[in-house]
Amino acid sequence: MRADQHIIAGGAPAGVTTGGVTIPGRIDVKDRVYRTVTEQASATLIGVPRGDVKVDVTEHPGGIAVRIASPLPIPDLDDTAAITQIVPVLDRARQLQEQLQQRLTVLLGRDVNRINLTITGATTPIRRRVQ
Repeated sequence: MRADQHIIAGGAPAGVTTGGVTIPGRIDVKDRVYRTVTEQASATLIGVPRGDVKVDVTEHPGGIAVRIASPLPIPDLDDTAAITQIVPVLDRARQLQEQLQQRLTVLLGRDVNRINLTITGATTPIRRRVQ
């Protein structure tokens, strides 16, 4: 590494200076940080609890690859109006992949080159009793 370079998150070299000052050194982000951020962002975007989402983040040429396994929320099966409005599962999964790629690239500060999304089941909203 040259003296006029510093390392950005993920360990990739960059020739960026901040305020005209170059700070030599290295920033290492542990894999568990990427995994935790990816789990939370995925759960929020998909609309399920974080504990229902399983994530694996690995290095990939030019960035990172993410595997996500999660149930997909669907409307209550008694709500026929909501069921007729729902987007088909494959279309919804493609939309989620695109949204996750954009959001994770921003949050992680790394290029997310690949997202494998596995839908593990369906989840319906919990009915609450009116008192």
